[in-house]
Amino acid sequence: MTHHIALFRFRLSAAQSIGPAALKKLWASACGSNDVNVCRVTSGLSYGDSGRSYSLWAAPSTTNLWAVESRLRQLLADTFPSAAINLTSL
Repeated sequence: MTHHIALFRFRLSAAQSIGPAALKKLWASACGSNDVNVCRVTSGLSYGDSGRSYSLWAAPSTTNLWAVESRLRQLLADTFPSAAINLTSL
């Protein structure tokens, strides 16, 4: 397994969630590689409500991050059509 770094983070409200296997599959699809990891943290009352923050990890050699981010945004929009996704590049 390759050393991974966090590349993106996003947040969902408490009413929405995605499991680790589904998130890893979505992230691998966006990256074009199965050599990825995901992490979920349940957060308290920041931004006015509780929710979950997700970090997406991949190899430091991941190329064309603009294209990866574009695919990731589309996949997240398709998965959570009513959510306001705040995706942050790290």
